[in-house]
Amino acid sequence: MPYYLKIKKLDIKTGQSNIALLHADEAVGYGIRAGDKIRITWQNKNIIAEANTTTKRVKSGQIGLYRDIWEKMTISPNTIVEVHFLERAKSIQAIRKRLLGKKLNYQEFYQIFSDIANGILTRTETTYFVASGFMREYTNEELYYMTKAMAETGEMLKFPGIVADKHSVGGLAGNRTTMVAIPILASLGLTIPKTSSRAITSPAGTSDTMEVLANVSFSAEDIRKIVKKIGACLVWGGGLNLAPADDKILKVSYPLSLEPYSKMLVSIMAKKVATGVTHLVIDMPVGPTTKIPDMKIANDLIKKFKYLARRFNIKIKVIAIKTEDPVGRGVGPALEARDVLRVLQQRDNYPADLANKSIHLSGELLELTGKAKKGHGASMAWRALESGDAWKKMQEIIKEQGGNSDVKPNDIVLGAYKKYFAALKSGTIIFTDNKAINTIARILGAPFDQLAGVYLNKEFDDQVKKGERLFTLYARSQERIKLASKALEKMIIFKIGRKKL
Repeated sequence: MPYYLKIKKLDIKTGQSNIALLHADEAVGYGIRAGDKIRITWQNKNIIAEANTTTKRVKSGQIGLYRDIWEKMTISPNTIVEVHFLERAKSIQAIRKRLLGKKLNYQEFYQIFSDIANGILTRTETTYFVASGFMREYTNEELYYMTKAMAETGEMLKFPGIVADKHSVGGLAGNRTTMVAIPILASLGLTIPKTSSRAITSPAGTSDTMEVLANVSFSAEDIRKIVKKIGACLVWGGGLNLAPADDKILKVSYPLSLEPYSKMLVSIMAKKVATGVTHLVIDMPVGPTTKIPDMKIANDLIKKFKYLARRFNIKIKVIAIKTEDPVGRGVGPALEARDVLRVLQQRDNYPADLANKSIHLSGELLELTGKAKKGHGASMAWRALESGDAWKKMQEIIKEQGGNSDVKPNDIVLGAYKKYFAALKSGTIIFTDNKAINTIARILGAPFDQLAGVYLNKEFDDQVKKGERLFTLYARSQERIKLASKALEKMIIFKIGRKKL
């Protein structure tokens, strides 16, 4: 039985699932309790929301909608809406089953992802599902079901011929190789509809960094047009309806910086399935302070990536690289964007490690797709970078995505407040803590504040003198600088000692 209420716009943003506010006494009369799901319908539109109750903010006969709802929906104040109570979602039973250690089938995973994507599951319920990934490992078959379901609950993009992609599993400070590799590969004729996530465990993802240079939120139709015109794009996957549950799962993973390996596998592969990728290179940094701490875990993940790729007929190569150091000098969206521009524009002070790794990964993908003969991919990629062809392609991408294609590295604004940290003694940098760098950059405000981050004036294996600058903090406020400085009293970014012979 529906109820009819008048909308009241509430000038508060929750940043969570859709929430609607009912008068407490009236909610009791309707049999609705706080936390229950309701469907709100008006003018052939409808949304699913979580009911909360109050005795003050709304009157009897009103329903309060927070900014999260009315900013994205065309709703006039005082509009009369129809309200329906919804029974508990069927996917709750599937999540409970998973928490009890039982296997799920394709239909159950599809129901879960569909309910997450459509806002039927609350943030808390979605968190329980993510947490279930830590309680018992998924079988390969379950990973296949999850990947297929996540992809099929959203829109699927198809492009003719070979569709290539390069993807990093993340967790390494800097490492913005995607933004260098994609223009290299596209300049050589490969079709690359590149969608990326925002940061989960790091201070910047590819989408966070690309957003410094251009818009990253596009519809599927816009992406089709961009890719058809120039062969590539660099966009945010959460900005369109590709694997739509993934971005909502990401939001519940971010606060604790937790991402189960199963979620990472499914998230990556579902996006590739949804964009019709046929050839894929995975960059997997391995090290004690990265997301993948050792080769044992790396090898297990490689087997799972290969299994999923085989099930979806994707030709894949996973490159597990042991690492001691961040890639590039900047950590944080604006600082990483500067690094990318310096490499693509071949500036005198470009970070060589970022260029070299991007060329290596590009070469592997050129060979995987048959664009280059075995052993010749890296040299082909280097020529595209050195000749300026890669930068010209990046200019096309930036222009098509609404940015300034003539941007220079120093055009990128950084946080107004900065602080230098110097070496307390002379010696060699024998250890770099990626986790510490990521933590400090996030304390400074990254990735939500694009201008914040850490610039590494030195890197692993460099010899330094006492008093020489090691790294620089950037933030929008002095308070952020103070917070990061306090944290650095208990953690180190670089360890200086004697180099072992």
